[in-house]
Amino acid sequence: MHIVGKINTDIFKCITEDITTDEVILTEERIEHIKKHHPGHFEEISPYFEKALFSPDYILKDSEKNSGLILKHIEENSIRMQIVIRIHTSSDDPEYKNSIISAWKISETRWKNYLKNKQLLYKPE
Repeated sequence: MHIVGKINTDIFKCITEDITTDEVILTEERIEHIKKHHPGHFEEISPYFEKALFSPDYILKDSEKNSGLILKHIEENSIRMQIVIRIHTSSDDPEYKNSIISAWKISETRWKNYLKNKQLLYKPE
C-alpha cells in the first residue's frame, strides 16, 4: 500500500459529505490493474497523482456509490488524465482509506466528451 497524497476534503464533499480522512492510498493490486489495462500510462501519470488529488480540474459523478472521476490536465507535459477515486466513509472498514481505483491518460476528445455528457460535481471557480 502506498500513500499517494491528500485530498482537499472541502472539494470532495461533492461526492459525499461523509469523508473520514484526507489520505489517499494506492494498493499494489490497483497498480497492477492500471498497468495491465492501460499499458504505459502508470509510469507517465503517477508522478502527477498528488497534484490531481489535491487540485482536480473537474470531478464527475461515477456510477459507484462514494466514488468520483477526477479529470486533471498537466499542461507542461500536455497530459490529460482520469482517476477513479473511492472516498472512505464512516460506514467503511476503519482500516481503509480513500483509494485510487484506476487511472489512465485520456485524449482531448474524450475529455470534452466527458464534460459534455457526464454529471459535473466540481470545477474550480
